[in-house]
Amino acid sequence: MDYQNYNIPNHVAIIMDGNGRWATERGLKRSEGHKAGDQNLKKLAEYILSKGIKYLSVYAFSTENFKRSEEEVSYLMNLFATKFLEYQDYFNNLDIKVVFSGRKDKPLPKKVIDVMKKCEEKTKNNTSGVFNICLNYGGRAEIVDACNKAIENNEKVNEETFSKYLYNDLPDVDFMIRTSGEERLSNFMLWQNSYAEFYFPSTYFPDFNEEEFDKAIIEYTKRNRKFGDVK
Repeated sequence: MDYQNYNIPNHVAIIMDGNGRWATERGLKRSEGHKAGDQNLKKLAEYILSKGIKYLSVYAFSTENFKRSEEEVSYLMNLFATKFLEYQDYFNNLDIKVVFSGRKDKPLPKKVIDVMKKCEEKTKNNTSGVFNICLNYGGRAEIVDACNKAIENNEKVNEETFSKYLYNDLPDVDFMIRTSGEERLSNFMLWQNSYAEFYFPSTYFPDFNEEEFDKAIIEYTKRNRKFGDVK
């Protein structure tokens, strides 16, 4: 789709929901759904950031997700360690900067933390877009951690200066998408989503492809963002 005739958000955020249900409905293990979701993410991220959208944030793994079965968590950690290693070259070749939001410590395995750091280092000078992966992430935890950083620096903050203490200093989210039909934020980017437009397609994330994203942009273009005004 030619995006020239549509309103393009600056910052898109996606809660990548439905991987497990996608697999279960096909008689597969949940791990196969996560694998399919990752394969879709790489292609979709490239597509989104090639359309004039400058920032893409995705919810990869929350702090609460560690409550899942040990088998599923272990599979995901191994998947992250492998895939983030691939991302270094893949997104670097696209001139896309990769950053990670979340607590970069336990219970994340050291191998995952090390790969995250390498990926950020390799892509830090890229300028064609920012791909923000939220891992071991919670919106409330981010706000608490930001407050503690400000206190440590003995700084009184306002709304404009507070964002620099968040995990990454990114602009507010314009358009938040949650796949699979669920209609809740689940502790995702609470500060940044304050004035975002929300979109809840029923499509599971492994099937949320370029065509589905085009539909989302068409819907976004129809919205009248008021930011608290009465216009």
